[in-house]
Amino acid sequence: MADVFVSYARSDKARVAPLVAAIQAQGWSVWWDPEIDAGQQFDDQIEVELKSAKAVLVVWKLDGWGENPASAPFQSLLRSLSAMIARQGAPAAGDTGAKPEPSTAPPRLAICVLPFANMSGDPEQEYFSDGISEDVITDLSKVSALAVASRNSAFMYKGKQVDVPKVARELKVSHVLEGSVRKAGGRVRITAQLVDGLTNDSVWAERYDRDLNDIFTLQDEISQAIVKALKLKLLPEEKKAIEQRGTDNVEAYNLYLMARQTYITGNSADDRAASAIIRLCSRATENDPNYARAWALMALGQTQFRDLRGGQADDGLAAAERALALDGNLAEAHAIKAAILAEGGRYDEGAAEIAIALRLDPESYEVNRSAGYFSFRRQQLPDAIRFFEKAMALVETDVNSACMLLTCYTATGNSQSTRRAAQLALSRTEAALAHDANNGTVTGYSAYALAALGESERAKQRMGRALLIDPDNLNMRYNFACALSVHLKETQAALDMLEPVLAKFARGFLHHAKVDPDLDPLREDPRFKAMVAAAEARNATAGDGNTVPAAH
Repeated sequence: MADVFVSYARSDKARVAPLVAAIQAQGWSVWWDPEIDAGQQFDDQIEVELKSAKAVLVVWKLDGWGENPASAPFQSLLRSLSAMIARQGAPAAGDTGAKPEPSTAPPRLAICVLPFANMSGDPEQEYFSDGISEDVITDLSKVSALAVASRNSAFMYKGKQVDVPKVARELKVSHVLEGSVRKAGGRVRITAQLVDGLTNDSVWAERYDRDLNDIFTLQDEISQAIVKALKLKLLPEEKKAIEQRGTDNVEAYNLYLMARQTYITGNSADDRAASAIIRLCSRATENDPNYARAWALMALGQTQFRDLRGGQADDGLAAAERALALDGNLAEAHAIKAAILAEGGRYDEGAAEIAIALRLDPESYEVNRSAGYFSFRRQQLPDAIRFFEKAMALVETDVNSACMLLTCYTATGNSQSTRRAAQLALSRTEAALAHDANNGTVTGYSAYALAALGESERAKQRMGRALLIDPDNLNMRYNFACALSVHLKETQAALDMLEPVLAKFARGFLHHAKVDPDLDPLREDPRFKAMVAAAEARNATAGDGNTVPAAH
């Protein structure tokens, strides 16, 4: 049963989806869009869900919040929902009306794990400190007596000077954990401090200097020390769950974190980056053949590489199946398998795998991003919007989902959300380009965002510079073509940009291009039709396989 029941007019479904996604991003479950046929079954389930919901939200109008979770109207809504959910113990309609006895149980403790600062003196080590932070969040989430702020909530404060009591008030937590990681050679130093969110007093603090091979033991010690400092009891099954990390091999773990960082920054849409993911995960699985997460991420890299290069490259299915054989409850492996099945036209099987993935881990970035693409490919844009919104909220460096949202909102005619997505995509790409000005893939995203914002000259200047630096980046060219087609209205320039792309890309990419609404202005052009026909003939002759789209 869901925390929040949302009632709305069916005609407003596309506009309600971002609101639902923003509420879900706070960690609450929402019942709003059931796939149930009309009739008695529908009425019965509505009655059950309505009675069991902790809060009911009736959407009459959607003005004011601008689909911005940081806006004052949305924050006011969150406060109201929080108050309603907090009062869930009050008697429901039809009860005797007797007032419940005041509860003597202490309020449930809640904690926010702020991103650990990278003190290694090397920005490229950021993946490691972020990975440690995420693992501590995951470990503490397994403690039933402790509420833990989600990763996306905690990572909003990454790189910022924080006022701990202010963070505690904003996230409604009782304690805040902050720390730093310094990794050099074969040693690692981690400092951590648990702070009372009300008094700003330190409850517990420690500094650990260890051999890197002790990193897993060290993470266990930190989690258990926090539980002890909060005077909570760690159940035997919770202790066992915390100690299960998927691998005991430190080098495999390090390689996996490096590969995942490449994926979540959006660079995986570049064939060289996809190749790097494959190499890193291959080495990780050499170090630990039973590391299911590394096999799943390798499958994702393989599908994207094949999509960009075609030929006889691996489609990723074998790696996905290996991951599932090792861990049948690994949500990410189910999600990537769904994408591979969909590319083969097996949509029903793919939908079942996506459903399993979402049930296993609805907070997974990889799962939500894959579910977004799955829905996009089936032209179910409201669902795609919901999943891309969630993915974007989960990882603050994700530029891919921001640009996919931009495409979806443009196609649905939601100008306000289109502008918000474009501004967000631009801010994220600018941050990435500040670290690597020659990143062609991210430049493709940034030019697309600029074009959507009406800054045509800046968009064209960025295109020209990027083409000089990285002329063979086909994914970048594709995004330039989309910008020229739908936002700059320059059909021939878009076709010029797209021609070398369709001349090389594999069948999976063609499936994506066929449903991409950004290319709708080109579809009736004879030149576009000829290019698509030639690409289809080439792929049919080559017997090219099916893969996941990497565009956008």
